[in-house]
Amino acid sequence: MKKQRKALVSRRQFLGSSAAAAAALSVVPLTSQCTTAPPPAATGIGLPNSKFGGVQIGTITYSFRNIDPGIEGTLKACVESGVSSIELMSNGIEEWCGAPAVVRAPRRPQQQPQGAAPAGAAPAGAPPGGMPGGQQQQQTYTDEEYAELEKQAAESQEALRQWRLSAPMDKFTELGQMFRDAGVNIHIVKWSPTNWSEEEIDYAFNTTKAIGAQGITDELSQNAADVLGPIAERHGMFAIMHNHMQYAQEGFSADPMLAVSPAVMLNFDCGHYFGSTGLNPCDFIEKYNDRIFSIHLKDKTGPNTDPPNTNQVWGQGENPLEEILLLVKEKYPHIHCDIELEYRIPAWSTSVKEVRTCVNYARNILI
Repeated sequence: MKKQRKALVSRRQFLGSSAAAAAALSVVPLTSQCTTAPPPAATGIGLPNSKFGGVQIGTITYSFRNIDPGIEGTLKACVESGVSSIELMSNGIEEWCGAPAVVRAPRRPQQQPQGAAPAGAAPAGAPPGGMPGGQQQQQTYTDEEYAELEKQAAESQEALRQWRLSAPMDKFTELGQMFRDAGVNIHIVKWSPTNWSEEEIDYAFNTTKAIGAQGITDELSQNAADVLGPIAERHGMFAIMHNHMQYAQEGFSADPMLAVSPAVMLNFDCGHYFGSTGLNPCDFIEKYNDRIFSIHLKDKTGPNTDPPNTNQVWGQGENPLEEILLLVKEKYPHIHCDIELEYRIPAWSTSVKEVRTCVNYARNILI
């Protein structure tokens, strides 16, 4: 890496230049339309392009968690934020592709100690009409009603399982093409299928391939690597492991998981890594560069800061985002870099606006 780097980009400095940068995000004329519910932005701003200096900046579905969770809503948010790559979480995929609806059984209330108020009951002195502050009472059912709802939930899960075992791939192919037509590539599908049956895990890889992605993600664990690694290898795809705070555990190492199969790769969350360990993520990237498929980008405080391990607006935390991006640009441009918007969105903003700000922040570093 170069010894000298650009000065760290503050949010104030960055926002001053982002208006001009935004115009450069979508420069390819839109020549094709989505066949299903094309995003409104597609008629005016062209195809998004968030590849800067050879580094692909993307995002994940979770970044848009406060908007329409449907597939078309996610695609619209990508285009409007200028993102041309996404790690697509499974939310809404099967519904869009025609899967039967799943019934969610309500959770039974926990057994209360003798003499305690029943779950959902208003406390003594509560005003008539409900809980204080407008809080709603939890709906309760008889044992027979709980049993019936749980039966319906189990039956719907079985219906979904049966559908998965014979689902045609054409709708999944159509979904992937819809994103590509709008200028957004799906590089990962987050099915998290470790605890599924082997037949359903095959379905996860088959649908991911039909969509056009290169692998699926699940949480980093030895069990996930043992289960998914050999199946991913059989499909010629990747099982990509995402970390939270595991690396802060004494003696923890990803090496045994990576040893299971060359198909096991890492979805390295540099924010969780830095926030929980205080270690520089660049050292981890240098060591595991050939086994890192993608990086989740976020800014955080370190473990010894008050407050510790806390999400921050980009440029206001301590995670060395600029150093990470320049390292990827200079040495490892094959690694996808995905924005995971986790900091609190200001009341005057939206997730789409904040993702766009993060895209421009990365662009300002990489170009």
